Amino acid sequence: SQGLTIHQTWELMMGGNRNTSDAQLKFLLQVLQATADSNGDAQVVYPLLADNTDKINPRLAELFRDWATTKLAEVKPDEAENIAAVIVEFSNLIQQFPLGDKASNSSIAITGYEVALTVFTREAFPEYWATTQHNLGIAYLHRITGQKGQNLEEAIACLQLALAVFTREDFPEQWAMTQNNLGIAYSERITGEKAQNLENAIACYELALEVRTSQAFPEQWATTQHNLGSAYRNRITGQKAQNLEDAIACYQLALEVRTRKAFPYDWASTQNNLGIAYRNRITGQKAQNLEQAIACYQLALEVRTSQAFPEQWAMTQNNLGIAYSDRITGQKAQNQEEAIACYQLALAVYTREAFPEQWAMAQFNLGRAYGNRITGPKAQNLENAIPCFQLALEVHTRDAFPVDWASTQKNLGRAYYYRITGEKRQNIENAIACYQLALEVHTREAFPIDWASTQFNLGITYRNRITGQKAQNLEKAIACYQLALEVRTSQAFPEKWASTQNNLGNAYYERIKGPKAQNIEEAIACYQQALRVYTFKAFPIDWAETKYNLSIAYRNRIKGEKAQNIELAKAYFQEALKVRTFEDSTQD
Repeated sequence: SQGLTIHQTWELMMGGNRNTSDAQLKFLLQVLQATADSNGDAQVVYPLLADNTDKINPRLAELFRDWATTKLAEVKPDEAENIAAVIVEFSNLIQQFPLGDKASNSSIAITGYEVALTVFTREAFPEYWATTQHNLGIAYLHRITGQKGQNLEEAIACLQLALAVFTREDFPEQWAMTQNNLGIAYSERITGEKAQNLENAIACYELALEVRTSQAFPEQWATTQHNLGSAYRNRITGQKAQNLEDAIACYQLALEVRTRKAFPYDWASTQNNLGIAYRNRITGQKAQNLEQAIACYQLALEVRTSQAFPEQWAMTQNNLGIAYSDRITGQKAQNQEEAIACYQLALAVYTREAFPEQWAMAQFNLGRAYGNRITGPKAQNLENAIPCFQLALEVHTRDAFPVDWASTQKNLGRAYYYRITGEKRQNIENAIACYQLALEVHTREAFPIDWASTQFNLGITYRNRITGQKAQNLEKAIACYQLALEVRTSQAFPEKWASTQNNLGNAYYERIKGPKAQNIEEAIACYQQALRVYTFKAFPIDWAETKYNLSIAYRNRIKGEKAQNIELAKAYFQEALKVRTFEDSTQD
């Protein structure tokens, strides 16, 4: 500070601008004066900002940079230090200001930090330089304008620079804080390999926890445990089941400190994320895990209300909808209705203008729920589903969100396949086109499970295709099923393997090319393979359907004794009648 008084600092800042006619510049100087006079007291500065939110826009950031750069170049070094200190205080305040345009708030803060760093160099002011680099990194981390990927790269670079001064030995608390924030940046990073970025994030959080212990810094320890839980939940390296167990453990540790009474907002955030981990959990009973997920989301919504935290409320409503969509306990029809209601609530906040990515995600989820809906006319439900997927694709483009785009194309294909309204022939062609588009991203190498699922769906669609030569369509169906079985093995995915074997059997039974007798033998072999998994006890409906298919195949079998084949056909048919009537195979 070099001993200058607040009044002297203010006089230096005003300079020749005291009588300016520019309202925004006057406001900027006024708020800087308030920051200097109050030593950065939010209770003094925030009311002034709240009364002038109309002036907090991108032009203010430009004025701020021009004025500050000019002013700092005009004054003496000690005077520049005082002005730069006020600029940093103001930047800290506006970065955390909860009102107005968040994008403008962030841009103004970044401007202030960058200008201040021309004064607070590493050589002259190492600690202050590191603090400002850290805060600049946080501002880039939360920046809305500009390219998200580039903002995160800037954040990582700033935080790494801060660590050059904030070493564990000299500044353990600041080092741990910066490691935690660097972990957040790596978790969200777009550039580079996702798997490696998450490994970097985990390493940063674990380093932070060496200082942020539950005894010494309980609140910060809980924050880092929460963040570490999210990194484990999304981790690609290692066993997925174990990663999710690690995530659950971290969230539960965080909740030991993040109680509803002491930290309601953080408690709700951790409950929401714990719900996600339980929803995706592999260990334990799926039905019970989903019930725990639903319970966590409902707890989170006790704090995350639409009035107090609309964005977080919408997020949890969307997550709750997914859990209801997947729910095993209770009535399937009612669960789907609950899911639809949740998604519609989320979309009350997630508008395309304000939250385009979240809006597209909720539209996608709503489309899936309508596609699986039991209540109401099936035709209308599918008509509701199709525009949801089409709306999602307006944001989830192939260039911007290739994985989401492919998933939406796949689900849109499924909706077209089952569509009742319109020409069946055209609906099937639309379905095939969607699946083929999905396979451009869902390759075997990158997404083997999705690739196999889409190949399976294509097989069903080709088998029922109206356009083209029936014989050629069946050949394509058989090829799709065989490709799917390269991933859907009996060891890795027994239920999916059995479903694909059953459908491959259907295609062989209907096959036109090749000797009919051999095709029927291939069909019988596929059905018998499916029955290795489809037991009466475990999958009674699928077991009955496959028994029925076997009865048809044996009734028309060419090889073997005719009388023996008929007896087997009757026996399989009688067994099948124990369970159900028969429908077409369903798609994934």
